[in-house]
Amino acid sequence: MEILIKLLIVHFLGDFVLQTDKFNKKKEKHKLRSYHLYIHALIHGLLSWLLLWKLEYWYIGLLIFITHLIIDAGKLYFSTKKNQRWLFALDQLAHIIIIVLLASSVSQINFIISDRVLEFIWPLLLCVVFLTSPVAIMLKVFFTRWKLTDDDTGIYGLKNAGRWIGMIERLLIFLFIITDNFSAVGLLLTAKSVFRFGDLSKAKNMKLTEYVLIGTLLSFGIAILIGLLFKNYMI
Repeated sequence: MEILIKLLIVHFLGDFVLQTDKFNKKKEKHKLRSYHLYIHALIHGLLSWLLLWKLEYWYIGLLIFITHLIIDAGKLYFSTKKNQRWLFALDQLAHIIIIVLLASSVSQINFIISDRVLEFIWPLLLCVVFLTSPVAIMLKVFFTRWKLTDDDTGIYGLKNAGRWIGMIERLLIFLFIITDNFSAVGLLLTAKSVFRFGDLSKAKNMKLTEYVLIGTLLSFGIAILIGLLFKNYMI
């Protein structure tokens, strides 16, 4: 299980945290001619070697590099505006399946760890990494089905403020769930409602209100689910 968790951490770091929008656009523009594609796949391979840190698992990092390169190249050539969301989901699913297969191929999936702290840290790190940029990007891709105009959004806010607010919210909710402070989740949702939905009611824009409401519920729901899964795993 530890190998699987480590490889998942590598995936979320490499695909979301360490990949900028500018980097991704370079891949989309030049495809196989872009060195960004190869660097991206190489990052996954190197991170796999770094986190596993065992010579006997050298082939895992190599296979991660090769399969990631092939899957991403396929997505770049088949991606269109119409299938962008579905292809993104299939791309992520393909990477996860490869990771699961590689972890399962190892004869001893579970390392014998005497220190209980290490058994706690890896799942915790996976949850924290997943709840930051990966969820933010997943929600961004999901919301491409709806377009908001300048008339909908009104006055421009701080650049990337919504993304950072969402990440902080999810990390706080995760912390509240794993420490059994469920009432704090309700307080956080109430506080956001007071500040955010007060402005929305003044704007009297139903489209924007529904957009923000769906995003908030999805973000909170994912954070709560990850928190409960983590608690169940550690029992």
